[in-house]
Amino acid sequence: MAPTNLLDDLRDALGGDAVLTDPDLLRMHQRDEADLCAAGTPLVVTRPRSTEQVVAVVRAAARHGVPVVPQGARTGLAGAANAVDGAVVLSTVAMDEIREIDPVSRIAVVQPGVVNAALAGAVAKQGLWYPPDPGSWESSTIGGNVATNAGGMCCVKYGVTTEYVLGLEVVLASGEVLRTGRRTAKGVAGYDLTRLFVGSEGTLGVITEVTVALRPAPAESLTLVAVFPSTAAAGAAVAEIAARGLTPSLLELLDQTHLRAIEAYQPMGLRTDAQALLLASVDTGSRAADDLAALAAVCETAGADEVYAATDAVEAAALLQARRLAHPAMEKFAADAYPGGNGGLVIDDVAVPRGSLAALLDGVARIAAECEVPIGVVGHAGDGNMHPNIVVDRADPASVERGRRAFDEIMRLGLDLGGTCTGEHGVGLLKRDWLAREIGPVGVRVHQAIKSALDPAGLLNPGKVL
Repeated sequence: MAPTNLLDDLRDALGGDAVLTDPDLLRMHQRDEADLCAAGTPLVVTRPRSTEQVVAVVRAAARHGVPVVPQGARTGLAGAANAVDGAVVLSTVAMDEIREIDPVSRIAVVQPGVVNAALAGAVAKQGLWYPPDPGSWESSTIGGNVATNAGGMCCVKYGVTTEYVLGLEVVLASGEVLRTGRRTAKGVAGYDLTRLFVGSEGTLGVITEVTVALRPAPAESLTLVAVFPSTAAAGAAVAEIAARGLTPSLLELLDQTHLRAIEAYQPMGLRTDAQALLLASVDTGSRAADDLAALAAVCETAGADEVYAATDAVEAAALLQARRLAHPAMEKFAADAYPGGNGGLVIDDVAVPRGSLAALLDGVARIAAECEVPIGVVGHAGDGNMHPNIVVDRADPASVERGRRAFDEIMRLGLDLGGTCTGEHGVGLLKRDWLAREIGPVGVRVHQAIKSALDPAGLLNPGKVL
C-alpha cells in the first residue's frame, strides 16, 4: 500500500503536476537502456524544478525511509538509473535552464536536465565549445553525463566529462546543499570533492547545478576512413598512431558486424566486405592536411586495403553520422535476428592500454566463437575504449546464459590486459562484481566508507556501483 503521507508531502512541496503515479509513467521510468539488468517499479516519479524542490523530495523520502533513485534522460547503458520497488524516482528533466555562459571565463552554469546538444548549440553561438560528446548527446543530459562520467568520440584528444566539470551543487542524503569546486581557471583548495561526485551515479548525492569549462571552437576537422582486412590490423594501426605521437581529434573503429548493421539500417555506401573500418579526424588548423596524411600513411603501412579522405565538411559529417548510428543499427540487428521483441543487446564497455587493443579485438572474436553468440565491436579505438555488443535471444535462457558468459569473459580479458571494466558507461548494476575485482578489497572498503559517511541510511540509488 502506498505511504499516502509521503505522496501528500511531495504534492505539497512540488505541486500535483510534478508528482506522477500513473502506472504507465511508472513503468516508463523503471529503467535506462541497459539490457538484462533488474529493475523495480517505483512508487512515484517526481519532477522537481529547483534545488529547493530537490531538497524537499530528498527530505520527505528520508522521513519515510524510502529510497530515492535520481534519473536524467535514462540513456545510460549500465542500469545506473534503474528503479527499485517502492522508490521515489527523482527525475531532473524539468531542471533544464542554462543559467550562465561566460565567454571571458569560458564557463557555463547549467541545471542537470540541460541536454548535451542544447548546451553545445548555445555555447557555439558565442564561439565556444563543450567537448564531451557521448553517442546519446542529442538526448542525454548534462546531469546524467556528470553522474556517469560519460565519454564520447572526441575523448582521444579532449578527455571525458570530468575534465570539464569545475564545480557542482549537490543535495546530500541529509537534505543539505553542498557546493564544490570553483569558477576560476585554477584552484586547489581542499579535497577535490567535485571529482568525488562525478561518476558517483547518484549514490552520494543529487546533482542540481553544474559549472563546466568551455573551450574556443576548434578548427574545422579533416576526416578519413581506412578499411582493413582484419580488426587486428586496425588495432595495430591505432597502436602505431599513438606510438608516433599523432593527435587525432577522433579515432573510431567499427567491425564488419557494425558496418553491415549500419548499412542495413540506413544505406550510405559503407564497405560491408571490410573486416574493420577506422574513422579518423584531425582539427589542427594549418597542420591538419599534413597530420591527416601522416595518419593515412600509418594506416597504409598497417595493411589498410583502402584509405579515403573526405572531400568536404558535408561528406565528413556523413561519415561521423554513420558512427553515431551504430547503437540504433545494432538494436535493429538484434530485433531482426530474434523477432517478436526477443532480440537483446548486452553492450559491454571495456578499456585497455592502446598497445593491447589488437589483443582485445582478437580475444573478443575468440570469445564470440567459444560462446556461440554474435558479437559486434565498435568504439573509441584512439583511447582503447571498445564496446563489444553481444546479441542474445531474450526468450531463450540458453542464449542469455551464453551472452552473460561472453560478457564476463570479455571483462576478464580486459582486466588481464591491464584495462578497466568501464571506460565511460559507468558501473550501475551491470558491473558491480567486476568493479570489486578491479579495485580489490581495500578499494571496496574505501568506497563503502565514503558511501556510509554521505548516505548512512543507504537511501540514495541503492544497489548501484557496490
